[in-house]
Amino acid sequence: MSTQPKPPSEVEHIKTQSRLLRGTLADSLVDPVTGSIASQDTALIKFHGSYQQDDRDVREERRLQKLEPAYSFMLRTRLPGGVCTPAQWLAMDALARDHANHTLRITTRQAFQLHGVIKDDLKPTMARINAALLDTLAACGDVNRNVLCNPNPVDSRVHETVYQWSVRISEHLLPRTRAYYEIWLDGEKVAGGEEEPIYGPTYLPRKFKTAVAVPPLNDVDVFAQDLGFIAIIENGALVGFNVAVGGGMGATHGDAATYPRLADVVGFIPPEKTLAVAEEVVKIHRDFGDRTNRKHARLKYVLEERGVPWFTAELEKRLGFALEPARPFAFEHNGDRFGWVEGHDGRWHLTLHLDSGRVADLPGTPHLTGLREIARVHQGDFRLTPNQNLIIANVPPEAKEAIDALVTRYALNGFQKASPLRRNALACVALPTCGLAMAEAERYLPAFVEKLEARLVAHGLLDANLLLRITGCPNGCARPYLAEVGLVGKAPGRYNLHLGGDVRGQRLNRLYRENIDEEGILSALEPLLAEYARERKPGEGFGDYVVRAGHVQAAPKKAAPNAAA
Repeated sequence: MSTQPKPPSEVEHIKTQSRLLRGTLADSLVDPVTGSIASQDTALIKFHGSYQQDDRDVREERRLQKLEPAYSFMLRTRLPGGVCTPAQWLAMDALARDHANHTLRITTRQAFQLHGVIKDDLKPTMARINAALLDTLAACGDVNRNVLCNPNPVDSRVHETVYQWSVRISEHLLPRTRAYYEIWLDGEKVAGGEEEPIYGPTYLPRKFKTAVAVPPLNDVDVFAQDLGFIAIIENGALVGFNVAVGGGMGATHGDAATYPRLADVVGFIPPEKTLAVAEEVVKIHRDFGDRTNRKHARLKYVLEERGVPWFTAELEKRLGFALEPARPFAFEHNGDRFGWVEGHDGRWHLTLHLDSGRVADLPGTPHLTGLREIARVHQGDFRLTPNQNLIIANVPPEAKEAIDALVTRYALNGFQKASPLRRNALACVALPTCGLAMAEAERYLPAFVEKLEARLVAHGLLDANLLLRITGCPNGCARPYLAEVGLVGKAPGRYNLHLGGDVRGQRLNRLYRENIDEEGILSALEPLLAEYARERKPGEGFGDYVVRAGHVQAAPKKAAPNAAA
């Protein structure tokens, strides 16, 4: 039996030869022959916050016309904790109209995405994002991505403290290369001597995700992250964080070596140790992650295969101190609280629902225009939530009436009449732009919600707080494996149906039916909904019920997504 080590993946070679993420990007951007960039640069541009995409709706038509695909680029901001100013919102709104497809999208990582930016507009768009005191650095790629933070605790003093830690984590874990500034902002070129003290010349084996949660809200889905910090609040003040490590949603159909996994809580730290812990966890991923198979390269596989005790010992050895025992905490739910909420300082926060986070001007719902008008008068800030919704935050009491009037005028008050199902549902972008999508998600969500709502009405369950998430592929960008009902794309019009997550984000669901169409999904759910309506206990969620009734088994900390319950 051969003991030869496996060769590194192709992306590892690209990173090694990239001169700290430069590659040939500068040349690709000015190549007039094509709307695309060189193949090796498509891997590197992710580190700069962009993905090359093409419109799959017209791909075949263009092929028949002997035209290259309709290439464009998605741009994603780095926006720790999802907090931005009204001026920054207006800057992103203008870019959506000037250079993108006239929409903004709020992601499940509390960031903005612009879609449909053509190559010639990439550099000016990047420059305008930076002029608004935003950037896209490390929003994608094999680095720490945008750091999530609970956006709306009742105590705004705690939020400010915790939010500042999310910003500090994000800044501390940024790549140090000057390539971003050279390529996009015409910064002075560096002549040698550069290094990446945290990442090294080949960065991480795969992406890395970090989140900060503030119990009792788990709206960041902290156990789905590579690294989670769970704030411990005592007497109204932050005393430290429980550290959770090794979560992740991504999987590959038919590959048992890949699976979603919940993070393990490994201990407690005082706040001043936060950056050191974050850095060393990242370095463990750097040093022990799988660089031969990108589908098996996330930190969760290091935890699962080497064991939590090994990981904790390795982390403590690198830190030079022991973690304290984890402190008690409790989560109540992982959704958003819609409508007005008063903070302890007398200011108000208004949470609006946005279908799949898409901000657009559509017939009857001119949301892009409406939020532009709100941004022009708003005196506080905006907060993008990890559930693809938007908080108009820090509204003075005297400004509430004016904000309310604009919300009503521009039909942004849909949350008032929407069912809990609709308000809580998440979907990834999927088709037509995501190259990994096997089925629809964002475009399919409204139609599927309408059909599922009809079944809920028939069983007297319309007010049930049911958590639905849809993704176009098994990579799990909308965290479907934590949903009470999860649809994971398998082929056009066909999905794997997962059941049994909970509303606290603390239990993985299980595969219930594989590769079924809409009729099959609704048929599978119908008897379960009828039974749930008859037999549920007070306050019992649908996911809790299907586990209690034995329809699915409670999933272990890791769950092979291809193994039916």
